[in-house]
Amino acid sequence: TKDRNRRPESPKPDPAPLPPIQDLTFEKALAELETIVTRLERGDVPLAESVAIYERGEALKKRCERLLKEAEARV
Repeated sequence: TKDRNRRPESPKPDPAPLPPIQDLTFEKALAELETIVTRLERGDVPLAESVAIYERGEALKKRCERLLKEAEARV
């Protein structure tokens, strides 16, 4: 009945690959980190994805800290 007439859902396309963290400017790294924090705070991200984006967030935080230290050393 209804299920027979239903079209199969097309798979969602894979999101665009994320750029390597070491290539990001401070501003881009911070913006991505803010996006990750917002998604995690909403709490609607599946567990496996939460772990993956949390780990990327940690790496982004370290990148921002490193770039800030380098900027402070130049001033």
